[in-house]
Amino acid sequence: MRVAFLGLGIMGGPMAANLVKAGHEVSVWNRTPKSIEGATTAATPAEAAKGKEAVWVCVSDTKAVQSVLFGAQGAIHGLESGAVVVDSSTISPSASINIMEGLQEKGCEFLDAPVTGSKVAAESGSLIFMIGGAVHNIERVEPLLRAMGKKVIHMGENGKGLSAKLAQNMNIVFMYEGLCESLTLARKLGVAPEKMFELIEASMIRSGVAEYKKPFILNQDYSPNFPLKLMHKDIHLMLDAARENDVKLPGLAEIDKVIYEEAASRPGFDDLDYAVTIALLEEMAGLRTKAKVS
Repeated sequence: MRVAFLGLGIMGGPMAANLVKAGHEVSVWNRTPKSIEGATTAATPAEAAKGKEAVWVCVSDTKAVQSVLFGAQGAIHGLESGAVVVDSSTISPSASINIMEGLQEKGCEFLDAPVTGSKVAAESGSLIFMIGGAVHNIERVEPLLRAMGKKVIHMGENGKGLSAKLAQNMNIVFMYEGLCESLTLARKLGVAPEKMFELIEASMIRSGVAEYKKPFILNQDYSPNFPLKLMHKDIHLMLDAARENDVKLPGLAEIDKVIYEEAASRPGFDDLDYAVTIALLEEMAGLRTKAKVS
């Protein structure tokens, strides 16, 4: 297929590279100029989108999606009627519906298709896509989905992919927070983290989150797989969606206030993996001096 890929960050870069590997004709654009071997590099989103059957977006937030699609040099100015735009950014579901309506005025189709699997899955082409939109549009981009992911779950109409993504990431927030609090308490009581992981892995509380984050926690390696600033942004999207729909999320609100707002106030923390939040808990428990970024 002829496809434009807009956004070459931690997730978008390897996703675009996998499209090239699968034999698709790919044009790429990134706000800070980057290139992907085998792809054509465009100067603007509009240039990248020109003549393409599909345009894939993977950028940081709602404002970035709106700019990339509808800005002065946005993809809308290069899109042809009938093209499919797929957004794998994690943004507000209600804002995504507005984006869909703006694209429909141009005669284009739209899918919200956020992903889960983090950097490792993006690199290996084993992402899980949760998609909102019409089935026939999913079928149109199936070859692209197959090149980047291992599973596609159709969550329902437009906006439902993002709704599922926010709920999914909320599970991750709670699971990781619970893991970190339990490890911190155990360590304060004299139990080594390695022993706690051995117990977790042997019991009913084992989880993909614990398995994935184990080496990072034990090695105090907070290099970004999912930067804290993006998880913090997603928490605010969850809380906003809850307010819009009259849902109470007291546990999430407390985690945001006590952990993520504090982490965001620390110089340099925003660009580290959200795994660094365990350092704050350890600091609060007197297990380390003030957490710093070298």
